[in-house]
Amino acid sequence: MEIGIDSFAAIMPDSRTGKVPSATDRMADLLNEVEIADRVGLDVFGIGEHHRAEFLDSAPAIILAAAAARTSRIRLTSAVTVLSAADPVRVFQEFATLDLIAKGRAEIVVGRGSFVEAFPLFGLDTRSYDDLFAEKLDLLLKLGESNNISWKGHFRPELTGQGVFPRPHQPRLPLWLGVGGTPQSFARAGELGLPLMIAIIDGSFERFRPLVDLYRETGRRAGHSLETLVVGIHAMGFVGETDTAASDDFFPGWAHITATIGRERGWSPPTRQQFDILTGTEGAFLVGSPATVAAKMLRASEVLGGVSRFTFQMSTASVNTSSMKRSIELLGKDVAPIVRGGSPRKATH
Repeated sequence: MEIGIDSFAAIMPDSRTGKVPSATDRMADLLNEVEIADRVGLDVFGIGEHHRAEFLDSAPAIILAAAAARTSRIRLTSAVTVLSAADPVRVFQEFATLDLIAKGRAEIVVGRGSFVEAFPLFGLDTRSYDDLFAEKLDLLLKLGESNNISWKGHFRPELTGQGVFPRPHQPRLPLWLGVGGTPQSFARAGELGLPLMIAIIDGSFERFRPLVDLYRETGRRAGHSLETLVVGIHAMGFVGETDTAASDDFFPGWAHITATIGRERGWSPPTRQQFDILTGTEGAFLVGSPATVAAKMLRASEVLGGVSRFTFQMSTASVNTSSMKRSIELLGKDVAPIVRGGSPRKATH
């Protein structure tokens, strides 16, 4: 099982002082987090894409390129690239370039995105939300197959054999399909035979089993082997020395971001009781001590019929930089060996 971290480069006020760190300092901390993840043996680090004041990840390929120059082993991916609002040619060129810098460690997770700010920003109509994604995914997949392609769609000028360069270091850039809870998205990933990255940010893991079954059955009917129908989970997660310490470190940032987004979407204000349910045995948050988190990951994998990759969304705890760094160390040194079938290494303080 692969284990990693996804970050949205969240920038938030300190829950105690109200002070907001500078964007420059937050970016420096983020790159340091990737270095620590590489050093403690985590498998992957992903950077999201948002176009909002709360996040600094509007240009993920640039952040990942900086991380590539400071790491040697960890795979680097988007989490996710909002393909509906992007030009697939530029996405391919950016990640092919990243792959050259990283010497074959780049990946792409593409999705429609759960925020719509990119659409008006780039002059796109949200009424074409899914059509844009389907067409651009088709083009991105074809770009991975050949240097020169002929292609025609509705939303982008056609290609008539032009070359698209550079080509990546890897023979083919790994491409995952990021999904939420829409059955059509799971079926599309199965039909195309693409690895599936599921964002599970509330509720329980159990409720996604029918959707995972739909993905696998659709893929099987399309002629893809079960070995290629890989399932990954992106979940809220944070590791502390104890369950209480982890929850206390993670809750303030999570509550701040959830409340900010909730006001826009008409949600009720988040509560500690709600958070505690999500971090409990049946909830989908991977928050707690190393033993608690590892047990919950293994149970989630069993519930979903096998999970090949877990990525932890822990950037809402980024205000407390020392706890954030310690969490990454615990994830790599204590949690990972348990879920991979070994024994945790002695933690370093």
